[in-house]
Amino acid sequence: MSETANRPARTAGIDRKTNETNIKLSLNVDGTGKSEIATDVHFMNHMLDLFTKHGQFDLRVEAEGDIEIDDHHTTEDIGICLGQALREALGDKRGIKRYANVFVPMDEALAQVAIDISNRPHLEYRAEFPSAQVGSFTTELVHEFLWKFALEARITLHVIVHYGRNTHHMVEAIFKALGRALDEATSIDPRVQGVPSTKGVL
Repeated sequence: MSETANRPARTAGIDRKTNETNIKLSLNVDGTGKSEIATDVHFMNHMLDLFTKHGQFDLRVEAEGDIEIDDHHTTEDIGICLGQALREALGDKRGIKRYANVFVPMDEALAQVAIDISNRPHLEYRAEFPSAQVGSFTTELVHEFLWKFALEARITLHVIVHYGRNTHHMVEAIFKALGRALDEATSIDPRVQGVPSTKGVL
């Protein structure tokens, strides 16, 4: 039987409850794009659904938070939980491709996401949006989500929006590119023996 066949399921579940939020999240890295997303931040529901579909993950998120203040804590804590789930699901990272670089167009907008599953958390973020809001969602929270996700997943994440005129399209392109880049970087390459690093560990 092959090493892939013997590989444990790459899944994880995270529960996080604070005075500000209550989140239950489960992730299957080797899914089929199935999402069950129910949060108080409706724009994030849409973005997480896109992320899941384009990453071919299975993702379930239930999140309640103090949105009477604003969407910050809920969005931030979803990023924390998703990052923790990804890190846990990948385990020792044996056999993964590790790197990915993906461009996604969304009508007039073009986003690029480059990833290194490196155990070195870093976010490089180059995006300027025409509008500070998409509906009731504040676009500065895109950075907050991505930074907390990269920090907790311990990945190097570069996000660049090259151009665009419609803020919704620009953010949507980011989340689609993030899903596709993670799908590629976490995929198993049968040529990779052990961990893809000369250090022998990630």
